[in-house]
Amino acid sequence: MQTVVGIRFKKAGKIYYFDPDGLDLAVGDFTIVETSRGQEFGEVVVAPKQVPEEEIVQPLKKVLRVVVEEDCQKILENRQMEDEAFHICSEKIADHDLEMKLVDVEYTFDRSKVIFYFTADGRVDFRELVKDLAAVFRTRIELRQIGVRDEAKMIGGIGPCGRVLCCHTFLGEFEPVSIRMAKDQNLSLNPTKISGVCGRLMCCLRFESDAYEMMRSEQEQDQGEDEEIFVDDLDDIDDIFEE
Repeated sequence: MQTVVGIRFKKAGKIYYFDPDGLDLAVGDFTIVETSRGQEFGEVVVAPKQVPEEEIVQPLKKVLRVVVEEDCQKILENRQMEDEAFHICSEKIADHDLEMKLVDVEYTFDRSKVIFYFTADGRVDFRELVKDLAAVFRTRIELRQIGVRDEAKMIGGIGPCGRVLCCHTFLGEFEPVSIRMAKDQNLSLNPTKISGVCGRLMCCLRFESDAYEMMRSEQEQDQGEDEEIFVDDLDDIDDIFEE
């Protein structure tokens, strides 16, 4: 058995497990951890617990420390740098006349890498753009193409229900959604009625599907019990006539 702690780097993001390295951590603590991208800032969402070693993907990175005041100041500076980087990258994209839409910019905590997230209809040759960005920021540059669902998760927005998007608030990972789920829930198959702001089938069709299946199963069970009672009543009537 090995002790692990669950860390989340973004709101409603995926949970990653790290070695607490003897630190006294609790849910809600903010930490600095070592990742494959460099040092990152994250929040403890799963308290330290024991898990079998065969369930761990090795090598397990360590939690470096709990966030201190100096770290908070650096995080705020990184946020300001991300805003500036977004503006600069948008101008560079326009200069190169590239068919891509910049969605978000993210610095690692130690500023060893800056990641530019973008969407595009197809493949984009951004080699010259990377050279320009590297000359400006003088650090490792990564351009990562994402899908429309990931874009909605990053930016957020209001869904057809009038609430903030599920993917932006609590859905850690996307799960497959099918048109069959809409049929089972007796919804209109009009694409505008069952599609989210991303243009794909609404995520709520998936996580509400289990509730509909459970309700349908209970109704079928109750219907079966009613039929058994009806048959028993008929048997009683036959007994009365025989007497």
